[in-house]
Amino acid sequence: MAGSFELVDAPDGGYRIRMLDGAGRLVAVSVTFPTKRAAVAGVAQAREIAGTGLIRDSSAGGQPVVKGPLPRMVRRTSGGTNRGAPLGGAALPAAKRARVHH
Repeated sequence: MAGSFELVDAPDGGYRIRMLDGAGRLVAVSVTFPTKRAAVAGVAQAREIAGTGLIRDSSAGGQPVVKGPLPRMVRRTSGGTNRGAPLGGAALPAAKRARVHH
């Protein structure tokens, strides 16, 4: 189920982005952006970070959440040739690989 981004008025002026899950539950609220254009650029940045960002544990104790190796991430495609290709892009044509590594 896909979620969504929602632009809302910030209490102190400007705009904020609310990220909602597929059921409409609040997942995150952004910082305040001065304009709608800046907020939309913030959505683009959030998408990039969510797709490629590392998880850093800055909590007290810093204990790993998952024990053992993490599952391998794979790209899901609608066609047959690249199905299950690693996210690194080695099995993707150069044009598609360029989109994976912004």
